[in-house]
Amino acid sequence: MRGALSGLTTRGRCLLAAGLAAALCSIILNERDLLRVSVFVVALPLLVCFLTAVARVGLHAERQIVPVRVPVGGRAEVSLHVRSTGRLPTGGLLVSDGVPYSLGGKPRFLIEHLPRHTGTRLRYAVQPMLRGIQQLGPLKATITDPFGLAEFERELAHTSRLIVVPRVVPLHGVPGGSGLGSGDDGSVRLAAGQGEDDAIVRPYRQGDDLRKVHWRSTAKRDEMMVRVEERPWRGGTTVLLDHRGTAHRGAGTTSSLEWAVSFVASICLHLHRYGQRIRLVTETGRLIVSDTGDGSHNDNAVLDALAALQPTPQREIDARTDPGHGQELIAILGATSPESLSQVIGQRARGTRSLAVLLDTAAWGAATDTGDDAGDVDTDIDGATALLRGAGWGVTVARPSIPMTATWSTLCRSHGTRNDSFMSGFGQ
Repeated sequence: MRGALSGLTTRGRCLLAAGLAAALCSIILNERDLLRVSVFVVALPLLVCFLTAVARVGLHAERQIVPVRVPVGGRAEVSLHVRSTGRLPTGGLLVSDGVPYSLGGKPRFLIEHLPRHTGTRLRYAVQPMLRGIQQLGPLKATITDPFGLAEFERELAHTSRLIVVPRVVPLHGVPGGSGLGSGDDGSVRLAAGQGEDDAIVRPYRQGDDLRKVHWRSTAKRDEMMVRVEERPWRGGTTVLLDHRGTAHRGAGTTSSLEWAVSFVASICLHLHRYGQRIRLVTETGRLIVSDTGDGSHNDNAVLDALAALQPTPQREIDARTDPGHGQELIAILGATSPESLSQVIGQRARGTRSLAVLLDTAAWGAATDTGDDAGDVDTDIDGATALLRGAGWGVTVARPSIPMTATWSTLCRSHGTRNDSFMSGFGQ
């Protein structure tokens, strides 16, 4: 009873107090008619409070998000199925779902009558503009009576996860000479022999050329298999993402960090289309995600890892070992010092293909810089380019005014095999 009375609103408490006062006056004045009225006035909020408390017990709800993985700027539909399993009809139900401000305002729904068996479905849309792991919920319901005398709140559903992945841009082509780590053309066909038994096959993916279907393997596995005509890269490709907070400029979706994350996601998924194994690491060599050794590729694993990635407070690149582990390397670098670049270059072995995308962070920060990052130093683009190219790296410069497709195409045309060429000084 104490729990039920806790749901009385201010109006209900005032009516209950008025009824008790009328009852006291009727006893003092010996007015039986006033006593009858006071009994009714006292019983009304108590009865309403009890029925409202009982009605909330049979409420259940489910939340469904389609899709659960949405790119930045995309749209996801949230469906709420609210039903009542109690014997009493439920009305005056205010339903609200917890939605972060980055996804929009908190949706509210007023259900005047809730069917006891079928329930009702509520829908709303979210359009995330920031990358990350967002939590929707909890779903809460506020039950009131028509008189506004009682009000109860109940949590109907816990939180659900919405993964906001970076935007992926379709890319075309692969870096020239990629595939062997030694400058050979990666499109060379397999030289293991001419027989069918020597063919390397993998499961069919949407978009594969039907002329490459390997019918013998398809018949054996009862699954459509296609012939892989590219020589797999030696150990795969390592993609390095520099996600230091001090190495990037700008804010929100227009920052250089978000551009780099989106570009890295586009590269990884693009190389997956060519059957390449990917290792995604940070500027310190820490592994973010890696493809399995059985040749399978999981695009969602890459996207989920990048969605949860947050900038690190580290100020300098600390490359004590080769971040590529001897594999071919594609490095997406923010603002960095000549010492850090020299350290990364020194860890790479001769003959190992290395490519770098230098972000001109000054172009991103020109309109958004504040006094908080006034002490940050941008990269000397010309000096960094000369240093990397002198070490045999393929280099291109990225700016917000240049489309990602153009940046990738320029990188594909660069050469990145380290040799004994002279390493020019930084800034010369």
